[in-house]
Parts: sequence; C-alpha cells; structure tokens
Amino acid sequence: MTGQRTRTIDRGEQAELSRLLAAGPFDVALRAAIRARGLGLERIRYRLRGRGTTVSLATLSHWQSGRCRPERPESLEALRNLEDILNVPDGSLSKLLGPPRSRARFHALN
Repeated sequence: MTGQRTRTIDRGEQAELSRLLAAGPFDVALRAAIRARGLGLERIRYRLRGRGTTVSLATLSHWQSGRCRPERPESLEALRNLEDILNVPDGSLSKLLGPPRSRARFHALN
C-alpha cells in the first residue's frame, strides 16, 4: 500500500474534467481537477512541499478562484508538479494559461 488516497470519479465527472482541461478556463479546470482527485488544498500544499515546491494556501486558493494565476517561473514549476499530483496529463493546466498578462499600468496623457 502506497498511502495515497484515490477517489473514483464517475464517467460524467471524468468527461467534464476532460472537457475543462481541453477548453478551460484555467481556474474552473483546476477546481474540477482538485475535486476529482479528492484532495484538500492543505494536502496538495503538503505534497508540493514534498517535491521541493513551496506554495501558500492563499496562492492555491487564488489560482482556483481565478483571482490570480501562475506566471512566475517558480509558480509554473509548481503547476507542473500540481498536474502530476492531480493525475492530469502533463501540460493540461499549463496550456490553459495562455500568454502572460501585461503588468503595465495605464497612464493618462495630459
């Protein structure tokens, strides 16, 4: 026994997860993958830490709520580990991110 808890998901849930992993959006697909795996954010954080990746609970929560998304290199590495932990295909969540968002601020011309 490996000590890993697995959750069985039904065909409908698997189909919905597959659709979300193909089309997004990122936050909805991440939430569905977390739900399908049956892990809480604290457990996910613990498993990421076991792989040498530190991510706060707030960050994981923000990613799944759509408040922010992984963009920095360390966050993208964490996402690769997260895909493995959630048992989704490699790159399936990463590809939903699209191009990095602009960090430029709007400056009104006088």
